Amino acid sequence: MLEYIIISLVAVAVAGLTFFSGFGLGTLLMPVFAVFFPVKIAIAATAVIHLANNIFKVLLAGRHANLKIVLLFAVPGAVAAVFGAMLLNYFAALPPLASYALFGRECIVTPAKSIIAALIIVFSAIELAPYFKNLSFDLKLIPVGGLLSGFFGGLSGHQGALRTAFLMRTGLDKNALIGTMVISAVVVDLSRLVIYGATFFRQDFMVLQEQGVIGLIAAGSLSAFIGSFAGARLLKKMTLHALQKMIAIMLFLLALALGCGIV
Repeated sequence: MLEYIIISLVAVAVAGLTFFSGFGLGTLLMPVFAVFFPVKIAIAATAVIHLANNIFKVLLAGRHANLKIVLLFAVPGAVAAVFGAMLLNYFAALPPLASYALFGRECIVTPAKSIIAALIIVFSAIELAPYFKNLSFDLKLIPVGGLLSGFFGGLSGHQGALRTAFLMRTGLDKNALIGTMVISAVVVDLSRLVIYGATFFRQDFMVLQEQGVIGLIAAGSLSAFIGSFAGARLLKKMTLHALQKMIAIMLFLLALALGCGIV
């Protein structure tokens, strides 16, 4: 019962915030699942909630999406997500770079987390630096962002930070930006879930049933819907400038958590 309460509360809070930032649900919800279940099951279970939440957000804001940018970004992202998901077991088998105890909990720094953290810090610095305030990516670089975001999304679920960093500077207005990000996220989620379904879910189906993971997925999905609905209402009161500041701060904090092995 405790896991239902914790996961539901986290899903509501994080889903509301991700409506502004385009990332965070998978990154923050997966560790909560990992407290109760093996990591690979936690990643796959969180991916299902992430997809369900993004489909809900598409219903709320998808009509504003720029379909040209969606195609440029999401198609390469979907292909890269397949390779990232297939490499998950390989990277998980690599020895950790370091480990330490923090408040009685073992924190493990892995190669994959360190690489992602370094990239996120770079993008966070760009967002916070006044010099780059008016920086815009050429459309020809959008597929590169899709490849990077999709690959890391398939590998560890951390796709939103890179997606936000590339799409934030495309010149889209607030509503178009949100719509474009959520549709792109759905495409990548569908792609990686094909691989997760053929590996983690198929191999551990009995575990999913016996340990109640399916019920937790349903509870987390419903809670995420509530958080996204609230976020959509608050979005109308936000300015793009405030949105940019919030994203930059969240990206930087996420990078610190990843790099230190806390997440």
